[in-house]
Amino acid sequence: MRQIRLLLTFVYIILMIASCKQPLPQQAETVLQSTPDAKITATVYNSGFEHAHDTYNGISTASDGKVYYVLCSQLMDVAGQMYSFDPKSGNIEHLGDLTEICGEKDLKVVAQGKSHVNFVEMNGKLYFATHLGYYSIIDGMEKTGVPTGDYLAYRGGHLLAYDMKTKKFEDLGIGPNKEGIITMNMDPVRGIIYGLSWPTGIFFRYDVATRKMDDLGPVTGKGEDGMGEDFRVVCRSLAINPDDGTVYMTTAEGNIKYLRLGSNTVETIAGENMKKDYFGTYDIFTSGSMAYNWRQVFWYTPEKKVYGVHGNSGYLFRFDPSVPRIDVLERLTSIPSKLTGMGDQFSYGYLGFKPGPDGKTIYYLTGGPIYIDGQRVKGAESTAKGEAKGLEDLHLVTYDIPTGRYLDHGAVFYPDGQRPLYVNSIAIGDDGTVYTLARITENGKTRTDLISFPGPYKK
Repeated sequence: MRQIRLLLTFVYIILMIASCKQPLPQQAETVLQSTPDAKITATVYNSGFEHAHDTYNGISTASDGKVYYVLCSQLMDVAGQMYSFDPKSGNIEHLGDLTEICGEKDLKVVAQGKSHVNFVEMNGKLYFATHLGYYSIIDGMEKTGVPTGDYLAYRGGHLLAYDMKTKKFEDLGIGPNKEGIITMNMDPVRGIIYGLSWPTGIFFRYDVATRKMDDLGPVTGKGEDGMGEDFRVVCRSLAINPDDGTVYMTTAEGNIKYLRLGSNTVETIAGENMKKDYFGTYDIFTSGSMAYNWRQVFWYTPEKKVYGVHGNSGYLFRFDPSVPRIDVLERLTSIPSKLTGMGDQFSYGYLGFKPGPDGKTIYYLTGGPIYIDGQRVKGAESTAKGEAKGLEDLHLVTYDIPTGRYLDHGAVFYPDGQRPLYVNSIAIGDDGTVYTLARITENGKTRTDLISFPGPYKK
Protein backbone atom coordinates (compact mmCIF):
# COMPACT_ATOMS: atom_id res chain seq x y z
CA MET A 1 0.00 0.00 0.00
CA ARG A 2 2.86 2.37 0.83
CA GLN A 3 4.34 1.88 -2.65
CA ILE A 4 0.96 2.55 -4.27
CA ARG A 5 0.57 5.76 -2.26
CA LEU A 6 4.06 6.89 -3.28
CA LEU A 7 3.28 6.11 -6.91
CA LEU A 8 0.00 8.04 -6.80
CA THR A 9 1.75 10.97 -5.12
CA PHE A 10 4.41 10.99 -7.84
CA VAL A 11 1.77 10.94 -10.61
CA TYR A 12 -0.12 13.77 -8.92
CA ILE A 13 3.01 15.94 -8.75
CA ILE A 14 3.76 15.32 -12.41
CA LEU A 15 0.21 16.27 -13.40
CA MET A 16 0.34 19.45 -11.31
CA ILE A 17 3.62 20.54 -12.90
CA ALA A 18 2.23 19.90 -16.36
CA SER A 19 -0.94 21.87 -15.65
CA CYS A 20 1.07 24.90 -14.48
CA LYS A 21 3.09 25.21 -17.64
CA GLN A 22 1.99 28.03 -19.89
CA PRO A 23 2.48 27.71 -23.64
CA LEU A 24 4.90 30.19 -25.18
CA PRO A 25 3.35 32.83 -27.42
CA GLN A 26 3.57 31.77 -31.05
CA GLN A 27 5.85 34.62 -32.04
CA ALA A 28 8.30 33.98 -29.20
CA GLU A 29 8.97 30.36 -30.09
CA THR A 30 11.88 31.32 -32.37
CA VAL A 31 13.61 33.35 -29.61
CA LEU A 32 14.60 31.04 -26.80
CA GLN A 33 16.86 33.26 -24.72
CA SER A 34 18.12 36.78 -24.30
CA THR A 35 21.05 37.71 -26.49
CA PRO A 36 22.39 40.95 -24.94
CA ASP A 37 25.71 40.63 -26.81
CA ALA A 38 23.97 40.54 -30.19
CA LYS A 39 24.37 43.50 -32.53
CA ILE A 40 21.37 44.83 -34.41
CA THR A 41 22.11 46.86 -37.53
CA ALA A 42 19.85 49.83 -38.21
CA THR A 43 18.97 51.49 -41.49
CA VAL A 44 19.52 55.26 -41.48
CA TYR A 45 17.29 57.66 -43.43
CA ASN A 46 17.80 61.28 -44.43
CA SER A 47 14.66 63.40 -44.22
CA GLY A 48 16.53 66.51 -45.38
CA PHE A 49 16.17 68.62 -42.23
CA GLU A 50 19.63 69.77 -41.18
CA HIS A 51 18.42 71.50 -38.00
CA ALA A 52 16.66 68.42 -36.62
CA HIS A 53 17.25 68.07 -32.88
CA ASP A 54 16.25 65.49 -30.25
CA THR A 55 12.68 64.25 -30.52
CA TYR A 56 10.60 62.89 -27.63
CA ASN A 57 7.69 60.66 -28.71
CA GLY A 58 6.67 62.26 -32.02
CA ILE A 59 6.42 59.04 -34.05
CA SER A 60 3.60 56.55 -34.73
CA THR A 61 2.44 54.06 -37.32
CA ALA A 62 -1.03 54.50 -38.85
CA SER A 63 -3.74 52.43 -40.52
CA ASP A 64 -2.48 53.38 -43.99
CA GLY A 65 0.75 51.49 -43.27
CA LYS A 66 2.91 54.62 -43.11
CA VAL A 67 5.13 55.90 -40.32
CA TYR A 68 4.43 59.51 -39.29
CA TYR A 69 7.00 61.52 -37.38
CA VAL A 70 8.09 65.01 -36.38
CA LEU A 71 11.72 66.16 -36.39
CA CYS A 72 12.18 68.90 -33.81
CA SER A 73 14.15 72.15 -33.70
CA GLN A 74 15.69 73.98 -30.76
CA LEU A 75 16.07 77.24 -32.69
CA MET A 76 13.97 80.32 -31.98
CA ASP A 77 13.09 80.89 -35.62
CA VAL A 78 13.06 77.39 -37.13
CA ALA A 79 10.04 75.15 -36.62
CA GLY A 80 9.77 71.40 -36.31
CA GLN A 81 8.94 69.50 -39.50
CA MET A 82 6.45 66.66 -40.04
CA TYR A 83 7.09 63.74 -42.38
CA SER A 84 5.71 60.38 -43.42
CA PHE A 85 7.67 57.28 -44.43
CA ASP A 86 6.17 54.61 -46.68
CA PRO A 87 7.84 51.24 -45.91
CA LYS A 88 6.55 49.76 -49.19
CA SER A 89 8.16 52.33 -51.46
CA GLY A 90 10.86 53.58 -49.12
CA ASN A 91 9.78 57.17 -49.83
CA ILE A 92 9.89 59.99 -47.28
CA GLU A 93 7.39 62.82 -47.79
CA HIS A 94 7.64 66.22 -46.13
CA LEU A 95 4.14 67.06 -44.89
CA GLY A 96 4.54 70.44 -43.29
CA ASP A 97 6.28 73.06 -41.15
CA LEU A 98 4.71 73.22 -37.67
CA THR A 99 4.77 77.02 -37.46
CA GLU A 100 3.11 77.33 -40.88
CA ILE A 101 0.54 74.66 -40.02
CA CYS A 102 -0.36 76.69 -36.92
CA GLY A 103 -0.86 79.86 -38.98
CA GLU A 104 2.13 81.67 -37.46
CA LYS A 105 4.47 81.85 -40.47
CA ASP A 106 4.67 85.65 -40.73
CA LEU A 107 4.12 86.59 -37.08
CA LYS A 108 7.80 86.49 -36.00
CA VAL A 109 7.03 84.59 -32.83
CA VAL A 110 9.05 81.83 -31.18
CA ALA A 111 8.68 78.78 -33.42
CA GLN A 112 6.55 75.71 -32.86
CA GLY A 113 9.74 73.71 -32.44
CA LYS A 114 8.46 70.35 -31.29
CA SER A 115 5.75 67.79 -31.09
CA HIS A 116 6.32 66.04 -27.76
CA VAL A 117 3.40 63.60 -28.09
CA ASN A 118 2.43 60.49 -30.02
CA PHE A 119 -0.15 60.61 -32.79
CA VAL A 120 -3.62 59.22 -32.09
CA GLU A 121 -5.79 58.11 -35.01
CA MET A 122 -9.54 58.67 -35.26
CA ASN A 123 -11.73 58.50 -38.39
CA GLY A 124 -8.83 58.76 -40.83
CA LYS A 125 -7.15 61.67 -39.05
CA LEU A 126 -4.05 61.85 -36.87
CA TYR A 127 -4.37 64.06 -33.79
CA PHE A 128 -1.32 65.55 -32.09
CA ALA A 129 0.00 68.72 -30.43
CA THR A 130 2.89 71.18 -30.69
CA HIS A 131 5.42 72.35 -28.14
CA LEU A 132 8.22 74.89 -27.99
CA GLY A 133 11.79 73.76 -28.61
CA TYR A 134 13.54 77.02 -27.77
CA TYR A 135 14.54 77.35 -24.12
CA SER A 136 16.42 79.69 -21.83
CA ILE A 137 18.68 77.94 -19.30
CA ILE A 138 18.16 79.39 -15.81
CA ASP A 139 20.01 77.81 -12.86
CA GLY A 140 20.82 74.89 -15.14
CA MET A 141 17.14 74.21 -15.87
CA GLU A 142 15.18 74.62 -19.09
CA LYS A 143 12.68 77.48 -18.94
CA THR A 144 10.46 79.06 -21.58
CA GLY A 145 12.73 80.70 -24.14
CA VAL A 146 13.08 84.48 -23.99
CA PRO A 147 12.96 85.84 -27.57
CA THR A 148 15.67 88.07 -28.96
CA GLY A 149 15.68 90.85 -31.57
CA ASP A 150 12.24 91.68 -32.93
CA TYR A 151 10.78 88.25 -32.21
CA LEU A 152 7.79 87.93 -29.90
CA ALA A 153 7.11 85.33 -27.19
CA TYR A 154 5.82 81.85 -27.85
CA ARG A 155 2.05 81.90 -28.45
CA GLY A 156 1.27 78.48 -27.02
CA GLY A 157 1.05 74.89 -28.24
CA HIS A 158 -1.63 73.98 -30.78
CA LEU A 159 -3.84 70.93 -31.09
CA LEU A 160 -3.72 69.71 -34.69
CA ALA A 161 -5.39 67.14 -36.92
CA TYR A 162 -3.95 65.68 -40.13
CA ASP A 163 -6.22 64.01 -42.69
CA MET A 164 -4.23 61.10 -44.14
CA LYS A 165 -6.37 60.97 -47.30
CA THR A 166 -6.51 64.66 -48.26
CA LYS A 167 -3.14 65.46 -46.63
CA LYS A 168 -4.60 68.61 -45.11
CA PHE A 169 -4.05 69.94 -41.60
CA GLU A 170 -6.63 71.45 -39.28
CA ASP A 171 -5.72 73.80 -36.44
CA LEU A 172 -7.97 73.00 -33.47
CA GLY A 173 -6.73 75.84 -31.29
CA ILE A 174 -4.16 76.83 -28.67
CA GLY A 175 -3.75 75.19 -25.28
CA PRO A 176 -4.14 77.03 -21.96
CA ASN A 177 -1.98 79.89 -20.67
CA LYS A 178 0.07 80.20 -23.89
CA GLU A 179 2.22 77.26 -22.80
CA GLY A 180 3.60 74.37 -24.78
CA ILE A 181 1.78 71.02 -24.80
CA ILE A 182 4.13 68.41 -23.40
CA THR A 183 1.69 65.56 -22.76
CA MET A 184 -1.36 64.50 -24.78
CA ASN A 185 -3.56 61.49 -25.29
CA MET A 186 -6.95 61.05 -26.88
CA ASP A 187 -10.09 59.05 -26.23
CA PRO A 188 -10.99 58.12 -29.83
CA VAL A 189 -14.20 56.42 -28.69
CA ARG A 190 -15.61 59.76 -27.53
CA GLY A 191 -13.46 62.19 -29.52
CA ILE A 192 -11.93 63.91 -26.49
CA ILE A 193 -8.31 65.08 -26.23
CA TYR A 194 -6.56 65.44 -22.86
CA GLY A 195 -3.23 67.11 -22.20
CA LEU A 196 -0.79 68.78 -19.84
CA SER A 197 0.91 72.11 -20.53
CA TRP A 198 4.54 73.02 -19.94
CA PRO A 199 6.00 74.46 -17.83
CA THR A 200 3.11 74.96 -15.37
CA GLY A 201 1.43 71.57 -15.74
CA ILE A 202 -2.13 72.73 -16.49
CA PHE A 203 -4.49 69.86 -17.26
CA PHE A 204 -6.94 70.47 -20.11
CA ARG A 205 -9.65 68.75 -22.15
CA TYR A 206 -10.77 69.38 -25.71
CA ASP A 207 -13.94 68.01 -27.33
CA VAL A 208 -13.38 67.56 -31.07
CA ALA A 209 -17.11 67.62 -31.93
CA THR A 210 -18.00 70.76 -29.99
CA ARG A 211 -14.53 72.37 -30.31
CA LYS A 212 -14.73 73.27 -26.62
CA MET A 213 -11.53 73.65 -24.62
CA ASP A 214 -11.72 73.21 -20.82
CA ASP A 215 -8.89 74.48 -18.60
CA LEU A 216 -9.00 72.20 -15.55
CA GLY A 217 -6.17 73.95 -13.72
CA PRO A 218 -2.69 72.97 -12.54
CA VAL A 219 -2.37 69.46 -11.10
CA THR A 220 1.23 69.47 -9.83
CA GLY A 221 2.14 72.61 -7.87
CA LYS A 222 3.71 75.23 -10.13
CA GLY A 223 5.12 72.52 -12.33
CA GLU A 224 8.52 73.06 -13.92
CA ASP A 225 7.99 76.82 -13.78
CA GLY A 226 8.38 76.67 -10.01
CA MET A 227 11.55 77.19 -8.02
CA GLY A 228 12.59 75.50 -4.80
CA GLU A 229 9.68 73.84 -3.02
CA ASP A 230 7.28 75.06 -5.72
CA PHE A 231 9.03 72.96 -8.40
CA ARG A 232 7.41 69.74 -9.65
CA VAL A 233 8.34 67.80 -12.78
CA VAL A 234 5.30 67.36 -15.03
CA CYS A 235 3.97 63.90 -15.93
CA ARG A 236 4.76 62.88 -19.52
CA SER A 237 2.12 60.21 -20.19
CA LEU A 238 -1.66 59.83 -19.75
CA ALA A 239 -3.56 56.54 -19.71
CA ILE A 240 -7.22 56.38 -20.78
CA ASN A 241 -9.70 53.62 -20.01
CA PRO A 242 -11.68 53.23 -23.26
CA ASP A 243 -14.60 51.57 -21.43
CA ASP A 244 -15.55 54.45 -19.13
CA GLY A 245 -13.36 57.30 -20.40
CA THR A 246 -11.40 57.79 -17.16
CA VAL A 247 -7.98 59.47 -17.57
CA TYR A 248 -5.01 58.67 -15.30
CA MET A 249 -1.78 60.60 -14.62
CA THR A 250 0.82 60.91 -11.85
CA THR A 251 2.60 63.62 -9.89
CA ALA A 252 6.20 64.00 -8.75
CA GLU A 253 5.07 63.01 -5.23
CA GLY A 254 3.87 59.68 -6.66
CA ASN A 255 0.14 60.37 -6.42
CA ILE A 256 -2.03 58.78 -9.09
CA LYS A 257 -4.65 61.26 -10.20
CA TYR A 258 -7.70 60.65 -12.36
CA LEU A 259 -10.53 62.45 -14.09
CA ARG A 260 -13.87 60.75 -14.60
CA LEU A 261 -15.70 61.26 -17.89
CA GLY A 262 -17.75 64.47 -17.73
CA SER A 263 -16.26 65.62 -14.43
CA ASN A 264 -14.35 68.88 -13.96
CA THR A 265 -12.62 67.71 -10.78
CA VAL A 266 -9.29 65.87 -10.81
CA GLU A 267 -9.24 63.33 -7.97
CA THR A 268 -6.47 61.34 -6.27
CA ILE A 269 -6.42 57.55 -5.95
CA ALA A 270 -6.69 56.60 -2.26
CA GLY A 271 -4.70 53.69 -0.86
CA GLU A 272 -2.09 53.34 -3.65
CA ASN A 273 0.67 55.43 -5.23
CA MET A 274 3.92 55.29 -7.18
CA LYS A 275 6.18 55.79 -4.17
CA LYS A 276 7.88 52.38 -4.11
CA ASP A 277 11.23 51.41 -2.59
CA TYR A 278 12.16 49.63 -5.82
CA PHE A 279 11.68 52.84 -7.81
CA GLY A 280 14.24 54.72 -5.71
CA THR A 281 14.22 57.79 -3.47
CA TYR A 282 13.85 61.27 -4.97
CA ASP A 283 13.81 64.90 -3.95
CA ILE A 284 10.59 66.06 -5.59
CA PHE A 285 11.71 69.71 -5.51
CA THR A 286 14.76 69.07 -7.71
CA SER A 287 14.90 68.82 -11.49
CA GLY A 288 16.91 66.19 -13.35
CA SER A 289 14.61 63.21 -12.79
CA MET A 290 10.96 62.29 -13.23
CA ALA A 291 10.82 61.67 -9.44
CA TYR A 292 7.92 59.30 -8.66
CA ASN A 293 6.06 59.99 -11.91
CA TRP A 294 5.59 57.12 -14.28
CA ARG A 295 7.52 57.70 -17.50
CA GLN A 296 5.38 56.05 -20.19
CA VAL A 297 2.14 54.08 -19.93
CA PHE A 298 -0.60 52.48 -22.02
CA TRP A 299 -3.98 50.92 -21.30
CA TYR A 300 -4.01 47.12 -21.75
CA THR A 301 -7.58 46.23 -22.66
CA PRO A 302 -7.48 42.41 -22.10
CA GLU A 303 -6.77 42.97 -18.40
CA LYS A 304 -8.35 46.44 -18.05
CA LYS A 305 -5.11 47.65 -16.48
CA VAL A 306 -2.35 50.18 -17.08
CA TYR A 307 1.14 48.96 -17.99
CA GLY A 308 3.99 51.38 -17.59
CA VAL A 309 7.64 51.95 -16.85
CA HIS A 310 9.11 54.06 -14.10
CA GLY A 311 11.78 56.07 -15.90
CA ASN A 312 14.66 56.38 -13.49
CA SER A 313 14.59 52.83 -12.13
CA GLY A 314 13.47 51.14 -15.36
CA TYR A 315 10.93 48.98 -13.51
CA LEU A 316 7.92 47.67 -15.39
CA PHE A 317 4.71 47.86 -13.38
CA ARG A 318 1.01 47.07 -13.73
CA PHE A 319 -1.68 49.28 -12.24
CA ASP A 320 -5.18 47.97 -11.61
CA PRO A 321 -7.47 50.96 -10.92
CA SER A 322 -10.34 48.73 -9.76
CA VAL A 323 -8.49 47.57 -6.60
CA PRO A 324 -6.46 49.94 -6.68
CA ARG A 325 -3.08 48.20 -6.80
CA ILE A 326 0.35 48.47 -8.42
CA ASP A 327 2.33 45.29 -9.09
CA VAL A 328 6.05 45.74 -9.79
CA LEU A 329 6.81 43.09 -12.40
CA GLU A 330 10.32 43.23 -13.83
CA ARG A 331 13.29 45.51 -14.17
CA LEU A 332 13.02 46.29 -17.87
CA THR A 333 16.55 47.64 -18.21
CA SER A 334 19.07 45.85 -20.44
CA ILE A 335 20.98 42.86 -19.10
CA PRO A 336 24.29 44.81 -19.09
CA SER A 337 22.57 47.45 -16.95
CA LYS A 338 21.20 44.81 -14.59
CA LEU A 339 24.65 43.31 -14.15
CA THR A 340 26.17 46.66 -13.15
CA GLY A 341 23.39 47.40 -10.69
CA MET A 342 23.64 51.04 -11.68
CA GLY A 343 21.09 53.43 -13.16
CA ASP A 344 21.11 54.16 -16.88
CA GLN A 345 22.48 57.37 -18.35
CA PHE A 346 19.34 59.19 -19.44
CA SER A 347 18.23 61.30 -16.49
CA TYR A 348 14.47 61.01 -17.10
CA GLY A 349 14.39 57.41 -18.31
CA TYR A 350 13.13 56.40 -21.74
CA LEU A 351 9.88 57.11 -23.62
CA GLY A 352 10.37 54.37 -26.24
CA PHE A 353 7.86 52.00 -24.61
CA LYS A 354 4.90 50.66 -26.57
CA PRO A 355 2.90 47.46 -27.30
CA GLY A 356 3.72 45.76 -30.59
CA PRO A 357 1.34 44.74 -33.39
CA ASP A 358 0.27 41.57 -31.56
CA GLY A 359 -1.09 43.78 -28.75
CA LYS A 360 0.64 41.81 -25.99
CA THR A 361 4.39 42.18 -26.53
CA ILE A 362 5.91 45.32 -25.03
CA TYR A 363 8.79 46.87 -26.98
CA TYR A 364 11.22 49.02 -25.01
CA LEU A 365 14.26 50.97 -26.19
CA THR A 366 16.56 51.47 -23.24
CA GLY A 367 20.20 52.09 -22.36
CA GLY A 368 23.16 49.85 -21.75
CA PRO A 369 26.61 50.59 -20.28
CA ILE A 370 29.67 50.78 -22.52
CA TYR A 371 32.98 49.20 -21.52
CA ILE A 372 36.40 50.13 -22.88
CA ASP A 373 39.36 47.95 -21.81
CA GLY A 374 37.14 46.40 -19.18
CA GLN A 375 36.22 49.72 -17.59
CA ARG A 376 32.75 51.19 -17.72
CA VAL A 377 32.50 54.56 -19.44
CA LYS A 378 31.00 56.83 -16.78
CA GLY A 379 29.04 60.03 -17.18
CA ALA A 380 28.12 62.92 -14.93
CA GLU A 381 26.75 62.02 -11.50
CA SER A 382 23.74 64.30 -11.90
CA THR A 383 22.11 66.88 -14.14
CA ALA A 384 19.33 69.43 -13.74
CA LYS A 385 17.96 68.73 -17.21
CA GLY A 386 16.40 65.84 -19.09
CA GLU A 387 19.48 64.57 -20.88
CA ALA A 388 21.99 61.74 -21.20
CA LYS A 389 24.64 62.00 -18.49
CA GLY A 390 27.06 59.97 -20.60
CA LEU A 391 27.53 57.71 -23.60
CA GLU A 392 25.51 54.49 -23.71
CA ASP A 393 24.40 51.68 -25.98
CA LEU A 394 20.80 51.40 -27.20
CA HIS A 395 19.18 48.04 -26.41
CA LEU A 396 15.89 46.57 -27.58
CA VAL A 397 14.03 44.75 -24.81
CA THR A 398 10.70 42.94 -25.16
CA TYR A 399 8.30 41.66 -22.53
CA ASP A 400 5.43 39.27 -23.29
CA ILE A 401 2.54 40.20 -21.01
CA PRO A 402 0.71 36.81 -20.83
CA THR A 403 3.84 34.77 -20.02
CA GLY A 404 6.06 37.36 -18.34
CA ARG A 405 8.91 36.52 -20.74
CA TYR A 406 11.64 39.20 -20.69
CA LEU A 407 14.19 39.29 -23.54
CA ASP A 408 17.12 41.57 -24.23
CA HIS A 409 17.73 41.35 -27.99
CA GLY A 410 21.04 43.22 -27.99
CA ALA A 411 22.43 46.62 -28.90
CA VAL A 412 21.64 48.67 -31.99
CA PHE A 413 24.37 50.11 -34.21
CA TYR A 414 24.57 51.96 -37.50
CA PRO A 415 26.34 50.24 -40.42
CA ASP A 416 29.45 52.37 -39.77
CA GLY A 417 29.57 51.29 -36.11
CA GLN A 418 28.10 54.46 -34.58
CA ARG A 419 25.53 54.22 -31.81
CA PRO A 420 22.03 55.75 -31.98
CA LEU A 421 21.94 58.43 -29.28
CA TYR A 422 19.19 60.34 -27.45
CA VAL A 423 16.48 57.84 -28.31
CA ASN A 424 13.11 58.59 -26.67
CA SER A 425 10.54 57.35 -29.16
CA ILE A 426 9.35 54.15 -30.80
CA ALA A 427 6.90 52.89 -33.41
CA ILE A 428 6.43 49.30 -34.56
CA GLY A 429 5.19 48.41 -38.02
CA ASP A 430 2.69 45.65 -38.72
CA ASP A 431 5.57 43.50 -39.97
CA GLY A 432 7.49 43.95 -36.71
CA THR A 433 9.98 46.54 -37.96
CA VAL A 434 11.04 48.96 -35.22
CA TYR A 435 11.26 52.69 -36.02
CA THR A 436 12.70 55.43 -33.87
CA LEU A 437 14.32 58.88 -34.04
CA ALA A 438 17.97 59.19 -33.06
CA ARG A 439 21.07 61.33 -33.41
CA ILE A 440 23.11 60.60 -36.53
CA THR A 441 26.52 62.03 -37.43
CA GLU A 442 27.42 62.16 -41.12
CA ASN A 443 30.14 64.22 -42.81
CA GLY A 444 30.97 65.85 -39.50
CA LYS A 445 27.42 67.10 -38.86
CA THR A 446 24.95 65.72 -36.33
CA ARG A 447 21.19 65.68 -36.80
CA THR A 448 18.24 63.67 -35.49
CA ASP A 449 16.49 61.50 -38.06
CA LEU A 450 14.49 58.35 -38.72
CA ILE A 451 16.12 54.95 -38.33
CA SER A 452 14.67 51.43 -38.50
CA PHE A 453 15.75 47.89 -37.74
CA PRO A 454 14.11 44.45 -37.87
CA GLY A 455 12.33 43.53 -34.66
CA PRO A 456 12.73 40.08 -33.11
CA TYR A 457 9.31 38.98 -34.36
CA LYS A 458 9.53 40.51 -37.83
CA LYS A 459 7.40 38.57 -40.31
